[in-house]
Amino acid sequence: MGIDQSDSPPMSAEACVIVVPCYNEAARLDVDAFTAFARHDSTCRFVFVDDGSRDATAEVLSRLCETAPDRFRMMAMGKNCGKAEAVRQGVLSAMDRSARFVGYWDADLATPLDAIASLRQVLEERPEVRIVLGSRVRLLGRRIERRAARHYMGRLFATAASLVLNLPVYDTQCGAKVFRVTEETRQLFSEPFGASWAFDVELLARYLAVHGRPAAESPWFGLYEVPLDRWQDVAGSKLSLSGALTAFRGLGYVYRRYRNGGSPNG
Repeated sequence: MGIDQSDSPPMSAEACVIVVPCYNEAARLDVDAFTAFARHDSTCRFVFVDDGSRDATAEVLSRLCETAPDRFRMMAMGKNCGKAEAVRQGVLSAMDRSARFVGYWDADLATPLDAIASLRQVLEERPEVRIVLGSRVRLLGRRIERRAARHYMGRLFATAASLVLNLPVYDTQCGAKVFRVTEETRQLFSEPFGASWAFDVELLARYLAVHGRPAAESPWFGLYEVPLDRWQDVAGSKLSLSGALTAFRGLGYVYRRYRNGGSPNG
C-alpha cells in the first residue's frame, strides 16, 4: 500500500483531485506546467504517486509538493507495483479526502492539463454521468498527433476492447479520466486489477458488472467520452511491443473474469 508523505489537511469537498502515477519521470516531468495550472485553477489538487522509481523522481516530486503543499501531494509506493496499482492506491487516497471528483492523468501530459476542465464540465452539467473518458479522436480542427504504428495498434486494441466489453467505447486507453465520487465508484477500485496493462478496460468491465450491459447505450447510463482538442505522443513513452502483447493478454483476462457479469469483489 502507498505511503502518504503529506501532512496537508483534507482537501475541500468541492475539489477535484487528479492522481498522477509516476515511474522514472525525473527527466521529463513538466514541473512548470503543473505549477502554472495550479495557479490558474484553484479548485484542482494533484496526488503524485511515485511507483518505486529508480531515478530522482521522488526528489523532483518532493520539491514540487513543497512549493504548494495545499495543491500538490505525494504518495510513495515503496516498490514498483505497476501503473494500475499506483492509480488504484492514489484514487482511493484521494477519495478518502472528500473530493467530489477524482481522476487520473498520465504524467507525460500527452493530454494537456487544460483538458481537465472539459471532463469536469460534463460531470458538473450532467448529474447522471459517473465516468468521463478522454478520447483521442482525429477530427478536423483538433490536434491528435500519434505515430502511425501506435495509432493503428491503438485502434486494433480499442476495437478488441469494445468487443470484449460489448460496449461502443472508442478509446479505453487514453490516460485522462475523471470520476464522480460515490460509493459505487469507490468499489471499482476496491481490489487490485488483474489485467495490469489493460486495467482501464477492467475498470469499465467492473462498472458494467454493477450497472449491467443492456442499458449501455442509454443517455443515463453514466459513461461519457469527450473528444480531446489536443493529444500528442511524448518522447520516452513506456509502451513497447511486449507491453502491447501484455495488454492484449489482459483483454483475455477481462473477458474470462467478467463475461458473466463478475463482481469486482469476486
